[in-house]
Amino acid sequence: MKAWMGKNLTIDLSEKKVEVEQTRDDMSSRFLGGRGFGTKILFDALGPGVDPLSPGNMVVIAVGPLTGGPAPTPGRFSASTKSPLTGTITDSNCGGDWGPAFKRTGHDYAVLEGKSSEPTYLTIFDGEVELHDAKDLWGKKTSEVTETLQDRHGDKAKVLTIGPAGENEVRFATAMTGHSALGRGGLGAVLGSKNVKAVVVKGGEKIDYEDKDRLKFVNKEASRNINQSPITSRAYPQFGTAVLMNVINEAGMLPKNNYRNSEILDEVDEVSGEAISEKILDGQTGCWGCMIRCKRDTSLDDLSGEGPEYETDWALGPNCGNYDLKNITRANYLCNEYGLDTISAGSTIASSMEMSERGLVDWDLSFGDSKEVTNLVKKIATRSGIGDDLAEGSARLAEEYGHPELSMSVKGQELPAYDPRGAQGQGLCYATSNRGACHLRGGFLVGAEILGAPEMINRFGHTGKASLAVEEQDVGAVYDSLTICRFSHYAVPNPMVARLLSAAIGEEVDTEKLIRYGERIHNLERLFNLREGFGREDDTLPDRLLSEPLQSGPAEGKVVKLEPMLEEYYETRGWDEAGKPTEKKAKELVLEEEYEQV
Repeated sequence: MKAWMGKNLTIDLSEKKVEVEQTRDDMSSRFLGGRGFGTKILFDALGPGVDPLSPGNMVVIAVGPLTGGPAPTPGRFSASTKSPLTGTITDSNCGGDWGPAFKRTGHDYAVLEGKSSEPTYLTIFDGEVELHDAKDLWGKKTSEVTETLQDRHGDKAKVLTIGPAGENEVRFATAMTGHSALGRGGLGAVLGSKNVKAVVVKGGEKIDYEDKDRLKFVNKEASRNINQSPITSRAYPQFGTAVLMNVINEAGMLPKNNYRNSEILDEVDEVSGEAISEKILDGQTGCWGCMIRCKRDTSLDDLSGEGPEYETDWALGPNCGNYDLKNITRANYLCNEYGLDTISAGSTIASSMEMSERGLVDWDLSFGDSKEVTNLVKKIATRSGIGDDLAEGSARLAEEYGHPELSMSVKGQELPAYDPRGAQGQGLCYATSNRGACHLRGGFLVGAEILGAPEMINRFGHTGKASLAVEEQDVGAVYDSLTICRFSHYAVPNPMVARLLSAAIGEEVDTEKLIRYGERIHNLERLFNLREGFGREDDTLPDRLLSEPLQSGPAEGKVVKLEPMLEEYYETRGWDEAGKPTEKKAKELVLEEEYEQV
């Protein structure tokens, strides 16, 4: 079928062998691409109990039918693995320009398996794959690696690389392409465990579509919608994602000091999107083919880079009691250079600060110590001093010192920047996310609860939130598999996305079928996690959010009423009381064979 490239790669790092195969039609017709491909491949290939940092784990890098084409926000790709942070299946979705370049090498996905005996980087240039000695790159930061490899292979070569954090197997290490990250879940640590420093791609293969004229027409409609939406045409382009800082603060749900409170603070003005534009902004930029252009080119007196984006701004800022914008920006730059997920880094630092202030450890840390934030980023990435403990993530850190309740995480992954005591549906999405706490797994439910996009709903209500969470999770899986950016979801309705896919592949896909793709992917992820021993008891939130009411602000007195929403969620999903998809649901989704393995 057109829109897909029709080939894929399996790279055995241990044996230094490369196998090229045809992409099976049933893979495309059932799982679309991107995250869907990664989910299916990992489910089939990994038995239960595989150590995520062992040679037995895999990394699947995949693109989708809309990657690199005439579609809204088409510059993304996906990478999937078993997470060293959570033990769940995980995927990261990344922008920049690496994804379209990989697709133009003529491949739908690449599977990295085994472990190289020495530091290695890969080149995939059109149909040719080579493994190269990377000893001279080991220990270098991400920008140094990118510059070196582009000097070596030309400016058209696109570089995906880990930093020292990945080499040191920090459990929330990232891989970076430019200033874009494969952020959550520790994919950089898995690459580091395999001695893979970088993957460099360059290609000139043509991407073909079944009905190019129709695809271009529907894309024009989608682009018009993006230009008309106040979020995608004004808010994000003008102020970046950090425009949310004041919005969420005024809603009384911007977490401060390791989620101890979410009271409205005037200091947030100092780190808002408006402050970034006024104080450190050099210009606006965007990913390949994107018209939203939410990225921020920024600079300090001695450094330049990208961001901070909203989640980073919060994690390294208010959640650590830090309202020094320059310090937050410097810490953000360091995370990008070392290859660290900023949410987990900031949240783990915040957890350590609370432990220190309570006298539970002998570290001298306190909320508001901005210099210590940057110091700890370096220590985490290099696993030096207390950084070795923090590099394990907040869940392991808090467990080690006897206070697991001080980790603000779900399934071992740290919560992002929306206190669900002020948006009940967001709490349900955190609890049921297959990759652990995540603002993107049903994250646009907070858009409805707070921003009124696509429509305003009662953020403190419980009834009906399950069906909305299910739909948002399934639609999100579709976007991650096509692969296009979630931000276009604010402006482009599901029927229009279905028309884009129909034109690309030459087969009519209605809205129901489109969302069914996402439902199948989400359910297969659930089956993977169940096989790994996860269950209903893991679909929960930190006790602080369930039992400690907020003390002030618009959400004063609120806790998350999770249990009634969770029961409704399981029923809506067609799962049993233990949170397992029923046999009937498996048949509906054509997952009978996979169901029998759990």
